[in-house]
Amino acid sequence: MDDAEVLLVGGRAGVGKTTVAWEVSVLLRAAGVAHAVIEGDFMGQAHPAPRGDPHRAEITEANLAAVWGNYARRGYRRLVYTNTLCVLPGTAGMFERAMGAGVRIVRVLLTASDATARERLTGRELGSELDQELRGSLRKARLLDERAPADTVRVVTDGRRVTDIAREVVAATGWAAGP
Repeated sequence: MDDAEVLLVGGRAGVGKTTVAWEVSVLLRAAGVAHAVIEGDFMGQAHPAPRGDPHRAEITEANLAAVWGNYARRGYRRLVYTNTLCVLPGTAGMFERAMGAGVRIVRVLLTASDATARERLTGRELGSELDQELRGSLRKARLLDERAPADTVRVVTDGRRVTDIAREVVAATGWAAGP
């Protein structure tokens, strides 16, 4: 396989993106599928925002290109990437520039009800930003629902085991039959 492939795992805060991505990695390892995992939120996490880059898009792309370059030089061709809005139109360009023009993109949008997201965030956000996370999660859930491309695979997470969700996500990639 010469061209890279990326699995974009998006969804509102509290939907389980990171947890699902780690479980996807477990399944891929069990199937002998070489891959890397990048938590996209960390690619642009800097304060203050870099000069001239208030939305952190440039620093995120530069960091993605650098980290992916390290993996690619070692022979990796598959990436699992998580970020709230990564499945939206317009993100493909960043991955094409960072991973190569022929990159195959698989978009998976994890979904959860407002009640489920609230419960998960309340258990996770122990600091001062719970209210902000709850508002942002609600707003981004609506945005993702309206704007995710038609080819995006939507996976419901409410009331489901992480292992079952991860199996569905891996199936969407075609990378492994899965155990």
